[in-house]
Order: sequence, then structure tokens, then C-alpha cells
Amino acid sequence: MSAAVRRKPPVRTERRFFATAARGLEPLVADELRALGAKDAKEERGGASFGGPLAQAYRACLWLRTANRVLMPLARFPAPDADRLYTAINRMPWENDLSPDGTLAVDFTGSNEKIIHTGFGAQRVKDAIVDRFREKSGRRPSVNLEQPDLRINVHLHRDIATVSIDLSGDSLHQRGYRARGVAAPLKENLAAALLLKCSWPESVKQGGAFVDPMCGSGTLAIEAALIAGDVAPGLWRTRWGFSGWRKHDPQLWDHLLQEARRRRDAGRDKIPVILGFDWDSTAIDAAQTNAERAGLITSKDAPPEGEWQKQQGLIQFECCALADNVLPAGLTPGLVVTNPPYGERLGAAGQLGPLYTELGRWLRSQCPGWRAGVITGNPDLAKLVGVRARKINTFYNGALECKLLQFDIEPERFMRSVDV
Repeated sequence: MSAAVRRKPPVRTERRFFATAARGLEPLVADELRALGAKDAKEERGGASFGGPLAQAYRACLWLRTANRVLMPLARFPAPDADRLYTAINRMPWENDLSPDGTLAVDFTGSNEKIIHTGFGAQRVKDAIVDRFREKSGRRPSVNLEQPDLRINVHLHRDIATVSIDLSGDSLHQRGYRARGVAAPLKENLAAALLLKCSWPESVKQGGAFVDPMCGSGTLAIEAALIAGDVAPGLWRTRWGFSGWRKHDPQLWDHLLQEARRRRDAGRDKIPVILGFDWDSTAIDAAQTNAERAGLITSKDAPPEGEWQKQQGLIQFECCALADNVLPAGLTPGLVVTNPPYGERLGAAGQLGPLYTELGRWLRSQCPGWRAGVITGNPDLAKLVGVRARKINTFYNGALECKLLQFDIEPERFMRSVDV
């Protein structure tokens, strides 16, 4: 009998969940959860907790733009050493969540005096689970690190272990539309966070256009279109952490997918003009491919070379150096957000100064009346833009601290330096 046939009845009781987030994004995740109708969403270190039925957790998986994962905590107990950890894990009724013929993976984070290495902690958790299955049924699940039926998350803080099921599976930044990338791509959930911090949804309501003059593989432009068009960022993913879970409710999930597809179809006409430019033709090809996979542009949408279509609902990309970039006439002033290189991986910072100076000139000449956001990991380079930021936010691109500088593009307010 297959694992699907043996699944238990769907979980319909309310419980607490936790959406993990990169450092600095916790408030945005909490705000998103409240907008999704989650009960008692609370910003916490490393993410946001929230309550509700299973449907709320499914909705979070499908719709959260700035989170990393959605976890369903099962237990919390003292684990001062490996033996206590093993015993507590072994006593949990894992047969309710996973078939003995299924697969599992264990993610272990944190440490204490006795459990120093995360690999050792993960091994003890895995041993405790498979030993229980052997004792109960004489069979045991196998390990599959890539696409397990059940991904188990254990976080050890001091001597307390929190055990959860990872409902998202892969990180939520992996939307499913990225087929091609470029060097040092911006993660999708960080791109969405930048757009939300720059008040892109408010600009959409006013009909403002969006421009990324150094778009790379198009992540900011695509995420801007998804937000504007009310498109769930998880619609392209075909597998989730709950896909092989014994308590998964396929009918409930299908209902939420259908709802998201209706919203996507209704929102296409709400997408304003979105433009992406880059000097690298390989990057533009990647951006075009990714946008096509996201359903935001088709080959027939592409305008003739050198011409721009002003039809709404399309992302348009063009290979163009910043110095040669002249925005088409008739655009409604909106938002510019860009992620220029800052020397961490794409080249020495000392060679990038002229690019930042040129960016400041371009903003002054092409975007008066617009708002802009520039993210950089190098404050010295940011000063070369020659703009005084009205607001600065701190984010983390992996372990690297970055600053999001927000500007109002008004020529009389441009200064020689910016405090960062």
C-alpha cells in the first residue's frame, strides 16, 4: 500500500507556526503574515511566529515573499546532551507523520556545551527516528537530502531543542521561475524586501512605472511585477515540504492554488510599465528567460529592437549601458531600485567608483520626480552617487551587511555626499 493511501486524516486544529527570515527581514515577514490573516503574528529573532489552522501555514508557504521557510513546531524539550536529545526524539510518534517506507532529512542548527557540531546533532536525531521505526514496524525510512518526504528541523538554543516539520521544503526564495542566473544574483526574497521597504505597492496604486537600470538576470523587475500583479511567489513550485507528509491535505492545497491562479489572472492588467536594462547581453537573455518562465512576458511581447511598447502587464528588457540609457517619454514617475556591484564578488571596489558616479548623474537627468532605492555593501561607493538619502535601512545579503539607501530624485536636493 502506498504512503499516500496510509495518510492520516488532515490536520484541522489550530496551532502555532514559525516563518524564518534573514536578519533584518523579521518585521516584513510579520507584516506579510498579518496581511494574510494570520492570527497573533509576532516578530521574533530569526523570523515571526503566527497561529491558525493548517490552511494558514499553506497560505504562508504560497504567498510569503520575504521569508525563508515555514516551520510547524512539534515539540520543545531540554536537550543538554546527545543522549537526552536522542531519547526525547525517539519518544515522538513519527509514524503519524512519515511512512516507514518514506524518506527524511534533518536540518540541525545551534549548539551547546555537549553538542558542538550540527552534523553530530543531525545524526543523533536521524538515529532516534529510524530506530523508533525499526522498533515499531521492523522497517525504517531512508535518508534523502534533496527531496525527502519529511524534512525535520531541530534548533538547539542553549539546552532547549525545538523540533519542527519544515512545510516549505526548499527555501522560499527558490520561486521556481529562475532558469538562468548571472554572477552574484540577488535572492528573490531579499529583492521583494527591498521593494516593500521602498513602498512599491503604494507606487503601483498611483500607476507609477518601475525601472532597474542595472537589472542583471531581472530579479528586481520580476519581483516588482509579481507584487503589482498580486501573483503568489510560490505558484511555480511543484514540490513542497508537506508533499510527502502523511497529514498533508491535497484538497485544501488545491483550493488555495486555484484561488492564487484566479488572483494572478485578475491582476495581470494591474501591472504598470516595468523596465530593466543592463549592459551585458547575457544578463538580458537570462532576465528575458526568467520573466517568460514567470508568465510575465512572452516572445511575442518583445518589441522591435529600439522601440518600446507601452502596453501594461509586460516586463521589458533592453541591453543598454547606463550612460546611454534614455528612458522612454510618457512614463509615469514611479520607482527606481537597483543593486549595482559593490566589489564583494564582481570586482574590486576601487574599480567601481565611476559606475556609482554615473548612476548619480543618470538619476538626476532621467528620473526627476521619481523615488529611488540603491542597495550596496560598500558605504564608500554609496557616497559617490552624490545624493543625500532620506532613509537608510540595513539588510543582510548572506553574511554581508548591506545598506538600502532611499532617495527622492529632486535636483535641488542632490548633495556631494551621503551619510551612510
